[in-house]
Amino acid sequence: MSEVDFEPQHSRFFIPNFLSLDECRELEFIHKSSSTVGYRPNVFSSTLSHLIATNSSHLVIPFIPIRERLKDRLEEFFKCEYELVIEFTGLISWSKGASIGWHSDDNRPYLKQRHFSAVCYLNTYGKDFSGGIFHFQDGEPKSIMPKAGDVVMYTADHHNIHSVDEITEGERLTVALWFSRDGSHDEDKKLISLLSQHLLHKNVADSYLPLPASGNMYWFSHGQASDCQFGFNICWARLHVLGYDIYISQDSGGDSDVSDLLVVHFYCWKGSALLDKVSNTDSKVVKVTNVQREKISDLNSVLSNNEDFASKVFCNMLSEENRSICFDWSGILAAVAAWEDYALNLSQKIHLQFPYWKIHESIYNVQLDEQCPCSTNKR
Repeated sequence: MSEVDFEPQHSRFFIPNFLSLDECRELEFIHKSSSTVGYRPNVFSSTLSHLIATNSSHLVIPFIPIRERLKDRLEEFFKCEYELVIEFTGLISWSKGASIGWHSDDNRPYLKQRHFSAVCYLNTYGKDFSGGIFHFQDGEPKSIMPKAGDVVMYTADHHNIHSVDEITEGERLTVALWFSRDGSHDEDKKLISLLSQHLLHKNVADSYLPLPASGNMYWFSHGQASDCQFGFNICWARLHVLGYDIYISQDSGGDSDVSDLLVVHFYCWKGSALLDKVSNTDSKVVKVTNVQREKISDLNSVLSNNEDFASKVFCNMLSEENRSICFDWSGILAAVAAWEDYALNLSQKIHLQFPYWKIHESIYNVQLDEQCPCSTNKR
């Protein structure tokens, strides 16, 4: 499908291949290693404020050029240049059983500040998931079959009532943004305030391993009631469906869950490219004891209970590329080293750019030859 204005009244706009596949894969990595239980059944989300709160401020950096490009195109198309602020940015995934009926994006009193919407698809219908087709109630075309990199933009009001079919297999990934004409709902100002608190006493060289949020944010159960006894930790479940066993030592608590998940998904993202960087250094693999095997087996039985509930939620429609990525200790070691380089690079960028953001009260991609941030001139 080519770039098209769907409606004569200019209420919708579709852009194919707006994001590169590399951008899609990077955001997929961030989401699958950082997401928490979302706002609807079988939906999972990763917000920028959550990344900041869990010692992952550096992961905000990959969003910045995407947010800028989306805002520029939307303002250009709807002829509202310099009128909008970004109200919300979030990665959202829909797993098996998730759906939403007819609605507009401003359909609640507390959402009336949302004037425009943008949905960027990070994976592809029929390849990565089944179901999940996006439908508009009126106008042509009626339906959008998501494809990685494609973007649809539309007014958030009654002109664009829409729905999403139930996901029947796989996990449908998007990055969603809402835009407002009301400056009091500027997401950037809120994020800068959070960053001020979290970066104040943090140096570039400090640890950039993620910290876990409250345990109930990772707890998935039937109906997603946090007090339901039957359910699972989604960090464990994502590792489980990739074929990894989980052992939790008394010393580690739950802090290692999110960092282990991060390294594994970084390995999945980079895949075979990491094998070219494998060193010949011997890895110190510790043999699992019988007691540890029993604990691993007990945890696997929980995750595999009720006809493998976890696998049903996070079932994978594996591409040939992903099938070719087999577990390899050398690859995991390479992933750890590559992740450290990746995180350090992003950490350096956010520390260099943050002073400019504070002055201009705006998160943007700073050209570092700009005037010294001690200036009080506004952007």
